[in-house]
Amino acid sequence: MLKLNNLQSPKGSHTNIKRIGRGQGSGQGTQAGKGHKGQNARSGGGVRPGFEGGALPLYMKLPKRGFKNAPFKKEYAVVNLELLESKLDAGKVTRELLIEKRLLNGHDKRRLIKILGVGEVSKAFEFIGIDKFSKKAKEAIEKAGGVITKKD
Repeated sequence: MLKLNNLQSPKGSHTNIKRIGRGQGSGQGTQAGKGHKGQNARSGGGVRPGFEGGALPLYMKLPKRGFKNAPFKKEYAVVNLELLESKLDAGKVTRELLIEKRLLNGHDKRRLIKILGVGEVSKAFEFIGIDKFSKKAKEAIEKAGGVITKKD
């Protein structure tokens, strides 16, 4: 039976640390494995990855290729149908209402909104000014008698 007095670490789980700079007898005395002087021997010394002694680094010399979509990427705040079903009554659903009911918070308040078809919906919602709907969500909303009004 395992008790506090017979607890034991598994074999090999703990190895002694190398105690650097603790005298000649330790085998890591004098320069403590850092060689003689120079930037890398100093406290806090060393250079960042890719640094080439002040010369223009290779990653800056190489040509940049391809297209980066990051500046044009659209990020959506996603809201599932099951959340709408549980938190809202049938009626109009707008960005302001979603913020008020705390279904959107933080960065999501400013993002485009996408409704996903996760869960069932039985209430007839009227969506006004919502940016995107998944196919499944659109079908479920229309099946429940809801309406999707496009942005102006």
